[in-house]
Amino acid sequence: MTHYVGLSLDITLRKEAEEKIHQLAFYDPLTKLPNRRLMQDRLQQALGSSMRHKNHGAILFIDLDNFKLLNDTRGHDMGDLLLIEAAKRLQDIVRGTDTVARLGGDEFIAILGDLSEDAQQSAAAARDVGEKVLASMSQPFCLQGLECHSSASIGISLFRGDEISMDDLLKHADAAMYQAKISGHNTLRFFDPAMQTELEMRAALMDDLRQALPRQQLRLFYQIQVNEQGVVGAEALLRWQHPERGLVSPMAFIPLAEETGLIVPIGAWVLQTACAQLRAWQDDPLTRHLRLAVNISARQFRQPNLVEQVFEVLRKTGVDPVKLEFELTESLMLDNIADGIVKMQALRDAGIRFSLDDFGTGQSSLSYLKRLPLDQIKIDQSFVRDITTDPNNAAIVRTIIGMAKNLGLSVIAEGVETEQQRDFLDRNGCNAYQGYLFGKPVPIEDFQIQYVRPSSCNQCCG
Repeated sequence: MTHYVGLSLDITLRKEAEEKIHQLAFYDPLTKLPNRRLMQDRLQQALGSSMRHKNHGAILFIDLDNFKLLNDTRGHDMGDLLLIEAAKRLQDIVRGTDTVARLGGDEFIAILGDLSEDAQQSAAAARDVGEKVLASMSQPFCLQGLECHSSASIGISLFRGDEISMDDLLKHADAAMYQAKISGHNTLRFFDPAMQTELEMRAALMDDLRQALPRQQLRLFYQIQVNEQGVVGAEALLRWQHPERGLVSPMAFIPLAEETGLIVPIGAWVLQTACAQLRAWQDDPLTRHLRLAVNISARQFRQPNLVEQVFEVLRKTGVDPVKLEFELTESLMLDNIADGIVKMQALRDAGIRFSLDDFGTGQSSLSYLKRLPLDQIKIDQSFVRDITTDPNNAAIVRTIIGMAKNLGLSVIAEGVETEQQRDFLDRNGCNAYQGYLFGKPVPIEDFQIQYVRPSSCNQCCG
């Protein structure tokens, strides 16, 4: 009898071991969803079923928005909890015959098989599922008693039979997801062949960007900032002089730099270069009064040693911190206000000024504005553009200026292109201006020629 009990126990242990091996081989240990290996098997089955039944299917490539930000600000444990909860929500949305898998990181795949023979009906069904996912992911997540917010970007690619390979299908859905993400998050896109071409161009641009800094292709341009007395300073603006593409728009490469993390070494180069120029101005009687504004990116600001890095640059260049200004965006400050305040205060105590960039375009809140150690608000050019023709924009600008004054902050407006805009801003108490009316961003050589001569103030400000 003992022999049979022992044999039964051996079989049980073997089955448990086999089950454990199966789980490890085919399922994600965190979310318990199918992993990439099992997803590929299920997708191959879905393609085969589609070919046999002449039905369309679809895959949804789902990427959580701002997931890395949550990891950086709340910790990886909180990020894991979000992934687990997101996986549960996804499973609740799809049919029992469908598959939801985790590719890795914050990426998921939903395989919707046998939707319809009609392509339009299949697309509508896939869209319906996608919109349910968007709605679900935009609902708050309660994680360890804390309310966290997320959203998703979704790319959808339809398939039928063996018209497309599994690898191409995944590439198409990935390309569509990327288009959804760059269009503003919390949205979905269906694959279009042009997307693949754009994705390939983006990959090539990213490869080139990795070489831009070591090959000395990056430049700083300078755009003057003026008040009623004359030129008071400039903003340092990053440009990429590509050997074949020419001058690449910042809108094209800065998001890539943020995404890849290249913005951190690039940002360090910008700060070093800008401070070296500020020191040169500091040593010249004609320019020692000028301030220089430098943009600090979200990833750069979140670096734990940011304050130490800035102090090291100041030490090496000998720059007077009072002449240096950091521009931060609203969204950056909302990421982790407490940590941001600590860093800002340490730098501000050294004399560095802070300006809140693109004010009015983000989730502006008077409560957090009162908490931040700011010196200035910069009104976004989207409001300035139509202040003389759009009563709503005019009212918004008046309100921003009034609010800033009540908080003891100065105000600068960007995108000033006409005398009428400047006059409106002046009448309503704006302190300084920046825009094509006064000068475009130019290389330092042109800036020196155009603006550092004593007569330049009269030419610029009238």
